[in-house]
Amino acid sequence: MKKLPLGIQNFPEIRTENYIYIDKTPLALKLADSGKYYFLSRPRRFGKSLFLDTLKCLFEARKDLFKGLFVYDKWDWDKTYPVIKISFGGDVCQSSEHLEKTIAGLLQKNERDNGVAAANRETIGNYFRGLIEACHEKYQRRVVVLVDEYDKPILDNITEEDTALSVRNFLRGFYSAIKDADEHIKFAFLTGVSKFSKMNLFSGLNNLRDITLSPEYSTICGYTQMDVETEFKEHLARTGPGGPVDLAELAKWYNGYSFSGERVYNPYDILLFFQEGGKFKNYWFETGTPTFLMDMIRAKQYFLPNLENLEVSEQLLNTFDVGNIPIESLMFQTGYLTIKKTATIFNQVIHTLSYPNFEVKNAFNQYLIGYFTEHRFQPDARLYRTLLEDDFTGLKAQITRLFAAIPYTAHGNLTHYEGFYVSVIYAFLAGLGLDLTAEDITSRGRADLTLKFPGHEKIYIFEFKVLQDGHSKNKNPLVQIKEKRYFEKYMEDGKRIFLIGIEFSKEKRNIVSFEWEQVPAGSLDGE
Repeated sequence: MKKLPLGIQNFPEIRTENYIYIDKTPLALKLADSGKYYFLSRPRRFGKSLFLDTLKCLFEARKDLFKGLFVYDKWDWDKTYPVIKISFGGDVCQSSEHLEKTIAGLLQKNERDNGVAAANRETIGNYFRGLIEACHEKYQRRVVVLVDEYDKPILDNITEEDTALSVRNFLRGFYSAIKDADEHIKFAFLTGVSKFSKMNLFSGLNNLRDITLSPEYSTICGYTQMDVETEFKEHLARTGPGGPVDLAELAKWYNGYSFSGERVYNPYDILLFFQEGGKFKNYWFETGTPTFLMDMIRAKQYFLPNLENLEVSEQLLNTFDVGNIPIESLMFQTGYLTIKKTATIFNQVIHTLSYPNFEVKNAFNQYLIGYFTEHRFQPDARLYRTLLEDDFTGLKAQITRLFAAIPYTAHGNLTHYEGFYVSVIYAFLAGLGLDLTAEDITSRGRADLTLKFPGHEKIYIFEFKVLQDGHSKNKNPLVQIKEKRYFEKYMEDGKRIFLIGIEFSKEKRNIVSFEWEQVPAGSLDGE
């Protein structure tokens, strides 16, 4: 049984040490044959670095490494190209001065690897161009330029706007060498997590083709369902604690990332899942802490249930720069949201975004609750029991405890805002892996929140109100559910429906009224 290439980004090691390799060479060949300058954005730990190393070995004509792969009998192995590979993944950028030293070290390494010396080192841009020219001159073949994590120096400083702008401007001078050295370049490929504006970062490199959302390259990183079922066949048969792995459960947890094409798994999840003996855990989510994203959500009073079904233009997904980072764009590019469907409306491409899978939805909302409460609150076993047993007294106590754990400073000016309370309760329940519909549309209005239990054998319908000075201009929430008949769409034989009205006090920042009742079986009036 082949080994799992967990954390290995070195193509030669994978090919010579009996590791599983998902053949991406059909796409590598297509890139090399059809263009010159490319850019690819993918979330972290998605296999970008391994693909870049595959390209490096391909252009270096290391034929033996590709035996048995698609490209083996389709590549001209008699041509060897000099390769300059720059990776920013190994350091944390602290300033533009620090970045300058880092890049100088990377260029020196490429000089040693290629046996050349750049003639001009006055600036980092001149140094880079000089290295490209020296490689072309020595080998009499145009140069392949590969840049991994091109954006990491900026992202390292994204919360410090002045430093981030300084780093971005420095990188612009560095990347301008690619444009200036066009006559010496055979092929260039840049990867990163984010898609910073070309105008502000690449300084005229307008012919850089962005393949991030190209359907033909949608599986360039990640594992398809077919990849998992064929290449991991032996692992699937032997990993599950009670027998073979349940493919449907595996897909529910980890599949679902879409970049305008076939859905893929994050490789990191799959590899750790097998390594850990088939335990379903939040493997990918736990490798990063989205604190900056949480700060934005709170500062912009973002309505969290919208993340389930978010419609955005393609232009918005491409809008990303220092000081101008839409939450939707950030969440998509970092992997917390993905494309569920795409439509063209009045000549505009509109993407519907949502969580890619159960892991991300569950872990993200659990993290949100920890963030809101500064880790003073964690759901315990009693919560699951209250829901299983329809213990509404216990549910009220759990929600009361939740809001009591949110520090006063975290509320800010949100206590009058009904969406704040809905968002917190939504995150609270979504973190349990439950099926939720916010602003559930009916023929007579919208219910604030609907909770569907596994198998949908029972339904909870919530309505929330916020009281100011102990009074509300609106109807009692439970009365509103009944008068608007929000429950009618769920009236089916055997289904139990519970109506829950909750009132919050702006002053007390917690529950002041919690009422519930069950819709009688077979009833259509809810009385």
